Amino acid sequence: MTIKVLVTGAGGMLGTDLVTALRAAGITTVAATRDSLDIRVPGDVAAALPGIDVVVNAAAWTDVDRAEAEEAAATAVNGTAVATLAQACARSGARLIQISTDYVFSGQATTPWSETAATDPVSAYGRGKELGERAVLEHLGDRGYVVRTAWLHGAHGRNFVATILRLAADRPTLDVVDDQHGQPTWTCALADQVAQLCLAACAGDAPAGVYHGTAAGQTTWHGLARAVFAERGLDPDRVRPVDTAAFPRPARRPAYSVLGHDRWQAAGIAAQPAWQDQLRAALRQSPDR
Repeated sequence: MTIKVLVTGAGGMLGTDLVTALRAAGITTVAATRDSLDIRVPGDVAAALPGIDVVVNAAAWTDVDRAEAEEAAATAVNGTAVATLAQACARSGARLIQISTDYVFSGQATTPWSETAATDPVSAYGRGKELGERAVLEHLGDRGYVVRTAWLHGAHGRNFVATILRLAADRPTLDVVDDQHGQPTWTCALADQVAQLCLAACAGDAPAGVYHGTAAGQTTWHGLARAVFAERGLDPDRVRPVDTAAFPRPARRPAYSVLGHDRWQAAGIAAQPAWQDQLRAALRQSPDR
């Protein structure tokens, strides 16, 4: 099957790995960076869609704290522009896979959030992403997909794992939050899963709707930092646990961001490996990081 996919936000941490994974899967891929395609401009979006079978939208406002002070600007990218993109895809006949986030949930849970759980964002960033999700599902019906992810790390951008490695070289001890729970997810693992979703969607094998694209298992930021130290042969006891109150931030962080992955089976696509295996693979791939 020959399909053509447009990746928006292709210059970002996830977008870079999406382009690599799609091409490795034999999919003709058009990489649109922020400089080459501004999804906030309807005319530019419409002009980019002829001949495209699937759009994977990885373009996003990702500064969670700044979004609290500039909610309108963040929502223009994460919500309004996604609606524009969804409407353009509805007219062109393209499918749309929207990359979303655990921040659409309140974080107040003790068991994994299902794909059908009610959303209840508690931050400006989360509200904007929820608006984008709704636009995709409302405008595209059986051609609209939302893939929620969380706690991403990868070789092509700023992220927690890279920060921990940098700080490990400079500080004897690190204080890291131990009361937020989630699933550290490697961008390469997510990108491979999204590439399979593109193929399954075009083959008619993947039901439209919401999917959760995170690693198996769960930990805390403190647990992840200790694992990073251990993988690099450093003493994990240099990482000390603290609670969220030790690091006040403008945006409220979800305390529980563990996502369930039940819907992948319906698409015939495997769930992601455990977060520990993903971290090990990521660090092997970037030995100098």
